Amino acid sequence: MEAQSLYLECNSGISGDMAVAALLDAGADAKVLEEVLKTIPASGFTTAITRVSKSGVDCCDFNVVLDADHENHDHDMEYLFGNAESEHTEHGHHHDEHSEHSHNGQKHTHEHEHGHHHEHRTVSDIHTIIDGTQMTVRARTIAKKIISIIAEAESKAHNIPVEQVHFHEVGAIDSIVDVIALAVCFDNLNVNRVYVPRLCEGSGMIRCQHGLLPVPVPAVANIAARYGLSLELIHEKGEFVTPTGAAFVAAVKTDDILPQCFAIKKIGMGAGKRAYHRPSILRAFLIEEQAVDNADANTVYKLESNIDDSTGEQLGLVMEQLFSAGAFDVHYTPCFMKKNRPAWLLSVVCSKENITALESIIFRQTTTIGIRRMKYERSILQREIISVQTQWGEVKVKQATLPDGEKRFYPEYECIRTICNENNLNYQSVYNSIVDCCK
Repeated sequence: MEAQSLYLECNSGISGDMAVAALLDAGADAKVLEEVLKTIPASGFTTAITRVSKSGVDCCDFNVVLDADHENHDHDMEYLFGNAESEHTEHGHHHDEHSEHSHNGQKHTHEHEHGHHHEHRTVSDIHTIIDGTQMTVRARTIAKKIISIIAEAESKAHNIPVEQVHFHEVGAIDSIVDVIALAVCFDNLNVNRVYVPRLCEGSGMIRCQHGLLPVPVPAVANIAARYGLSLELIHEKGEFVTPTGAAFVAAVKTDDILPQCFAIKKIGMGAGKRAYHRPSILRAFLIEEQAVDNADANTVYKLESNIDDSTGEQLGLVMEQLFSAGAFDVHYTPCFMKKNRPAWLLSVVCSKENITALESIIFRQTTTIGIRRMKYERSILQREIISVQTQWGEVKVKQATLPDGEKRFYPEYECIRTICNENNLNYQSVYNSIVDCCK
């Protein structure tokens, strides 16, 4: 299958089961997923893929159905967010769309008065379950990455080593199934580029295994901080972004900014389980970037600033953020400033629309107090993204046309990287082979 680009619209947050449903609705093979889930070396659950209506909109629903010994307070809104006390306050268990938080106590399985039991697993325990499940290498790698991201966040929250984190809710089998399902569906769609501009999150408190936690819960806040996820706090009480949802985004996101122009190939609608005023829907768009044809394409702006007192680490972060915010090009040139100080000339090429956002990054992340701005006319070749059939399947290639009609071909880096990693091949040889297929 041709590599695809995915846009996740998280206006109602994101959780594991919502994301699985959205990916299935966008085209992930349900039969492939079901066959993988049958091989999970754990019991106490079944799964169901159905259709539900959310505010009159038809959505896919992915549900991990627990047996009597594993059932929980997943969708009990009064228990999760209300003021009523519950006999289960100390032992409540939440599914993926809800709180998944850890505890640093000893690993054990205990029976409650009402007969339910909760398994407390370490990262190693969960990795063992993932290793025992029959799936592709890429899917297994993604599943482990999601779990490791959550473990890292919980480790920071509790100030204990990762290997000592003992999960309650995340360690429960329903959340583990969600993580495996996410990895399998994502791999099945053959997505290599993921756009996630923001995650909408609620406010207030949520009841978890050992009491109340503020929203965003510590794990989500830590993941957002560590992986640069953009949060937008909405005026509604509730937990809209779960640790599994945030960790999935952190594991697969490649871009914050959507292409300026794109076509929608498929739309997946994933339903959440909670009853909020805002419909609990995650939309997954499979998109294809398209060339922009407008008069401003031949006009660019150059932003410049001389910097002599920022560290190399700071400047590296600045370059990364500028590219993510839409800069066409960013580079540093060595220079000398007053008092013979060695310094760097920062140059940023951008469109008029992105000037304000890019200048904000420069002022916020560097020590400069001034930025020069210049307008340039440019000549650009006609270009388009084409799909080329190769021995490794379809590959995206940028095709540029010279004034005399000669065509030049530039295979997309992400496609080449995927081929090299999956086949242990040399980058240049793959590049040359793809170009040969274009001629």
